[in-house]
Amino acid sequence: MNPSSPNRRIGISGLAAYVPPYRVWLEDWCAWTGDHWPKVREVVGRSFRVRGPEHSVYTMAATAVIRLIDQYDIDPTRIKFLGLGTESSTDNSAGAIIVKGMVDQALDARGKPPIARSCEVPEFKHACLGGVYAMKGAIRQLALDGVGGQAIVVCADIAEYARGSSGEPTQGAGAVAMLLEEDPKLVVVDLPGSGSASDYRVMDFRKPMLRFCSQDRSETHQVQDFPIFNGKYSTTCYIDETLQALNDMYRKRKLVAIDYMRSLRTVFMHRPYRRMPETGWAVAYLFALSQGNAESRAELASYCYEAGIEPERLRTEMMSQPKVSTLASPERLDYEIYPLTMAALRVFRASRHYRTEILDKLALGSDTMLDLGNLYTAALPAWLAAGFEQALDEDILQPDQEVLTLGYGSGDAAEVIPFFVAERWREATRAIGFSGIMNHAIDLSFEQYAALHDGRQPQGLDYLPRNEFIIDHVGMAVERNFSDLGIEYYRYVG
Repeated sequence: MNPSSPNRRIGISGLAAYVPPYRVWLEDWCAWTGDHWPKVREVVGRSFRVRGPEHSVYTMAATAVIRLIDQYDIDPTRIKFLGLGTESSTDNSAGAIIVKGMVDQALDARGKPPIARSCEVPEFKHACLGGVYAMKGAIRQLALDGVGGQAIVVCADIAEYARGSSGEPTQGAGAVAMLLEEDPKLVVVDLPGSGSASDYRVMDFRKPMLRFCSQDRSETHQVQDFPIFNGKYSTTCYIDETLQALNDMYRKRKLVAIDYMRSLRTVFMHRPYRRMPETGWAVAYLFALSQGNAESRAELASYCYEAGIEPERLRTEMMSQPKVSTLASPERLDYEIYPLTMAALRVFRASRHYRTEILDKLALGSDTMLDLGNLYTAALPAWLAAGFEQALDEDILQPDQEVLTLGYGSGDAAEVIPFFVAERWREATRAIGFSGIMNHAIDLSFEQYAALHDGRQPQGLDYLPRNEFIIDHVGMAVERNFSDLGIEYYRYVG
């Protein structure tokens, strides 16, 4: 093994998750909406989860953290960093400290010590990349002033879109907590060998506060957090930032792009829906072919000829360095910034190389992810959890093997980070329990889904929370000597 970090081996030792039980099958959703099920299945997935009236981003995060502590027998007094990655926070002042307070109360009720009073409690926000930034912050803390301690990063989000919008089938909700420490049991995280990229995209995917001004919350305390997004433009941003972050990593590690991509066996990427990571990795592969040797360029040329494209015109397009933000106007949002590349991609998808170089490398855990929907910051760690469980079942991964991860946040930034499988990864994976969580589900009718989506109490749902945090009530007082308007009060149900 040869990760770039010359000093301490710091990484992830455990994963634990929470997803709400309420499930919508996309085949049912297509029947309700008139959408085309075969297309939705191919592009998006099979099902997604919906939060209930008892859930918030904080209840889900705290449940994932208490499960992590239980599943890995963590001493809470050793936790010196608790980071929350989310874009669904509902408090513009506090964040991770809310999660810490909830967990501390549950630990106290069990007669256990609380998380260390000296624990740092930052919240990280940058769309779906907040959790990756939180992980990087935790690793830096463990490498410097937090030496000898442990860190927990919890990624939690509620992905909601207006009913009838193109984003509706890509909804989801859940949280994943990660234990980080020196000499990790699951993976070593190679930050010095990582690649970064960022660029302002104006209207890629935004959540301006103005959206909340006209909401009628008379029936419920839940605020509907629907984003402002433009689908084709957002896909362009994802592809471009993936390419830029990969290029930064290639330069740092002095890698030949196509040789490196072919050497990998497993890749995990931010996954808002099924097709997006496949497209991102495939376009990166085509770009890498253009920079490779004669054999690689010949492979790329074969896709060009079948698509009716001159190879040199495609290579010129790939070297053009377009400014994506110039498309951020109503007249240009549907513009294809790499039209020749996308034409070659359609041919590439039908080739045998697409299976071996794209789909096979994104395969671990991908079937489980078809039933999860988009978890924003939690999407990448959830895929890791599902992937490592499948690897354990099929005995696929080996110690010191490199696994590449790519986190992405609209708005717009990306992080490509190499992970190296740890010696005790099997032991750490056995404690994750992700498949068991996914098996616990309550299937919704249209009326129940519509009620939950709109923040109303559905009829006929037979669900009693167990071993999780819930919202007990929400404060309504606005008085001179006491005010708690909008503050959530929580309770742990054992």
